[in-house]
Amino acid sequence: MEFTPVILIHMLTATGAIAIGGLTFTLKKGTPLHRLFGRLWVGLMLSAALVSFGIQNSGHFSWIHLLSIFTLVSVSAAVYAAVKGRIDVHRRGMTHAYIALLVAGAFTFLPQRRLGHLLWQAVGLT
Repeated sequence: MEFTPVILIHMLTATGAIAIGGLTFTLKKGTPLHRLFGRLWVGLMLSAALVSFGIQNSGHFSWIHLLSIFTLVSVSAAVYAAVKGRIDVHRRGMTHAYIALLVAGAFTFLPQRRLGHLLWQAVGLT
C-alpha cells in the first residue's frame, strides 16, 4: 500500500484541519484571532476535500467522497452565512463540517484502508 503525493497532501490538510478546527472552536467567537484561524481552517477543509477527489480505488470514487461533497457545500454555505451576518447558520454549518471531518478521519482507521492497515499491522492485529 503506497502513499502517493495526493494522499500525503490530503492527510496533511485533513490533520491540520482537525487541529486548527478544534482550536478555533475554543476561541472567543468573532475576535480577529477566531477569524484568522477560521479562515485557515476553511482553506484546509476545502483543500482536503478537493484533493480527496484525486484519491480513487481502481479509478472509481467511493462512498466516502460524499463527505467531500458535503464539506464543499457546507463550509461554503457557512462562510456565506457569516458574511451575511447569519451567525446561527454559520455556527451550525461549521459544527456539522467539523463533525463530518472527524467521522471521515475515524473511517481512515478501518483495517482495509491504507492508514488503518498500517496501524493494525503495527500493533500486530493483521
